[in-house]
Amino acid sequence: MQVLLLIIGFIIIIKASDLLVDASSALALNFHVPKMLIALTIAAFGTCAPEIAISFQSVSAGNGEIAFANVVGSCIVNVFLIIGLASFIRPIKVKHATIKKELPILVIITSVFAVLMLDSLFNPFTSDTFSRSDGIILLLLFGLFLIYIIQLLFKKSDYSEEEIEKIKYSPILSVIIIIVSIILIIFSSDLIVECAEAIANRLNISEKLITMFAIVIGTSLPEMVMTVTSAKKGEFDIAIGNIIGTNIFNICIVLGLPVIIYGDVLLTGFGIIDIIAVFLSSALLFAFARSEKLVDKKEALIMLAIFAIYYIFILVEGY
Repeated sequence: MQVLLLIIGFIIIIKASDLLVDASSALALNFHVPKMLIALTIAAFGTCAPEIAISFQSVSAGNGEIAFANVVGSCIVNVFLIIGLASFIRPIKVKHATIKKELPILVIITSVFAVLMLDSLFNPFTSDTFSRSDGIILLLLFGLFLIYIIQLLFKKSDYSEEEIEKIKYSPILSVIIIIVSIILIIFSSDLIVECAEAIANRLNISEKLITMFAIVIGTSLPEMVMTVTSAKKGEFDIAIGNIIGTNIFNICIVLGLPVIIYGDVLLTGFGIIDIIAVFLSSALLFAFARSEKLVDKKEALIMLAIFAIYYIFILVEGY
């Protein structure tokens, strides 16, 4: 039964993500706004729902490290695994505006996040702690990101007649499909995680493996399926915008907000390798996109290799 439910979960999430990409594109075309705007907001925030639930539950219960591990893991998985996989299937074209604006914003936020994790480096007598003041800094950075989003809202995009003629859904229908798709994505990702954990427990697989694969990768499934689907359809703005928006939302809101509300989180299980991996996730994505305005198969393989090396390291370290 668990295997059957797992298969059903994957079918739902794949179909819902397919509908979400089409409806997001249609909404942008209908209102003549950049597709990047829809990707950075509706698509990104919607697919973040599993991480939000886990973060608030764990921090409120005093298990802040789970929330931290989920955010750090998701940021790394989103770039190295998801962008790596999507660009290997079909090289992702990156617009000049994305290289000049959205990606630098991601690099700045990720860099500040990495520095905030390094308390002991600046003061050897202090343990690494993620404090309320750190959360406030991240929330202020998110405010700056919102200012940029508002600017995008008033920027009209001129789409070709051919693109306009291919609009699949009306504005109202697009909104309905987006809402229903996000609900189905949240439901199916929860179902997949629960079934994966149940199957792993039946097979006596360790908690470390369950956490790193079922929870971190499981909660990243919405982003994975949507990004790969977008890349295959040639909707590159939605593909890369979804990941940029998701990582910013993960760092600033999914982690920052519960820490502000519930208090400090002691980072005993995190080291310099995790911090380097988080920083590299945004820095390498920016470097690869900037090189030829394209994330190609060679760069995709580098990303996938870094993901594999990092995961092997943390699994070996865990044992």
